[in-house]
Amino acid sequence: MPMADTEVDVLIVGGGPVGLTARALLERWGVPTLLVEKHRGLSPFPRSRLVNARSMEIYRQLGLAEGIGARAFAPEFGHIRFRDTLTGAEFASAPVAGVNAPIPESPVIGVVTSQDRLEPALLAAAGAPVRFGVELVGLAEGAQDVVATLVDHRRGAARTHVRARYVLAADGANSSVRRRMGIGTTGPGALGDFSAVVFDADLGRWCADRPAGVYFTAHGSFAPLYPEGGWAWFGPTPEDPADADWPALLARALGDGDGVRADVLRVQHWVMNALVAERLRRGRILLAGDAAHAVPVFGGMGMNAGLADVHNLCWKLAGVLQGWAGPGVLDSYEPERLPVAGRTLRRTVANTRRALDVQGRRREQCASGGPELRAEEVELPWSEGFFAQLGLVLGVGYRSGAVLGGAGPAPDADTGDTDDTDDRDDTDYVPTAEPGHRMPHLWLTRDRSTLDAFGTWFTLLTADPALWACQSAGSWPLRVERLTGEHAWHCGLTPHGALLVRPDGHIGARWHGRPPGASALHDALATITSAPRP
Repeated sequence: MPMADTEVDVLIVGGGPVGLTARALLERWGVPTLLVEKHRGLSPFPRSRLVNARSMEIYRQLGLAEGIGARAFAPEFGHIRFRDTLTGAEFASAPVAGVNAPIPESPVIGVVTSQDRLEPALLAAAGAPVRFGVELVGLAEGAQDVVATLVDHRRGAARTHVRARYVLAADGANSSVRRRMGIGTTGPGALGDFSAVVFDADLGRWCADRPAGVYFTAHGSFAPLYPEGGWAWFGPTPEDPADADWPALLARALGDGDGVRADVLRVQHWVMNALVAERLRRGRILLAGDAAHAVPVFGGMGMNAGLADVHNLCWKLAGVLQGWAGPGVLDSYEPERLPVAGRTLRRTVANTRRALDVQGRRREQCASGGPELRAEEVELPWSEGFFAQLGLVLGVGYRSGAVLGGAGPAPDADTGDTDDTDDRDDTDYVPTAEPGHRMPHLWLTRDRSTLDAFGTWFTLLTADPALWACQSAGSWPLRVERLTGEHAWHCGLTPHGALLVRPDGHIGARWHGRPPGASALHDALATITSAPRP
């Protein structure tokens, strides 16, 4: 292995929202990191638009939710609308659950914002070094560490070597780390070539009293970029994009003849991928975000799934690096997150196929000059549960060695190849305190949720702290939080029972009544963290 110029605990590859969030989470744990990003700066394009309620819960834990929400759109933009053109008549609208209004299942609300507005907030959230314009070109894994070869394109392609205990790859759908590891993918693959056109226009006449985060039209989709102005149009890339008349294409989608002046500012092309990695880990190298699962943009799930990845992973890395967890705890990452990736892909592929099919058919109807349809007769580009996926946002349950007593086997990863569009499991969320599930939100005080009790520690929730005080927590970080009797009952506990909640807010163990022995808590923590037994 080559000699290293720098040593660090975790090398993060990729400076998008997932990599930046991992950097902030690991810094909160006191884990030294280095983040490298091959591009010379943060993304100048809006790209991901929705930060859902679960992601905002993560940012609340990091102290970032208030600032992110302050620069985002107001809740009334948490709707989608469908028209033939942006300036045309509206056929239907639908709310985005957990974004358009507060929900009782969470202390926060999701927001509509733009990735180029989110990323600077995430960059400022931690002080660990970030090196832009630096590309990973080689990996050599040993028994105790990984040596990465980096090329700094800002310094004449100078090469350096970084020795890391672990590598967290969040370097996108075309992940160079995933390819270098020889990890294959499953799923439909490329669903088409798409373009985003960023433009300025005064569209208040058609949108001010009908706000939305997304306007579907027969000719692509529109999205307001920032509360103070700016727009983007998303649609299939024409056959010859270099010679495309973007102002004319945009004018057709806006509505010819309505006198809208639109100034095109920039255009970006990308391939809409739909894939899931066959595995999320090889040795000391772990995949997260689009590197692990690239899902279509329809439904707003891709970035949010990546944020949940690193929220799941970072406490485990911290435990291994700080000595209170064994390396085996990392074995739980793949069985916990890979099934979620498959489920997310299945749902977003179904969303995408429906939206594109309906938009295409409606575009053909408009071009043929067929009979005028009443609004209720127009087929909609979304299913009933298109943006009501709280089951998938808040209802994820894990089955792994880091969960004690979870019911049933781990589900198989779904590749998204199926056309099954039954989305009841994705839309319906019923709070549960079953092991493996996210701890339900309950108000401990007027403005403090059960979710606020979690951080860089395990949390024991019980209505009888004195009884559990005699339980040894060993060297694990642990805090005890009192539940009211009513809350304990809602969680399926007797007055003497307890829940052991992992740092990511998922329940690791549950005792309905008194501890079964003097070492019950110690044994549970040891099992969850794969710690070596004395």
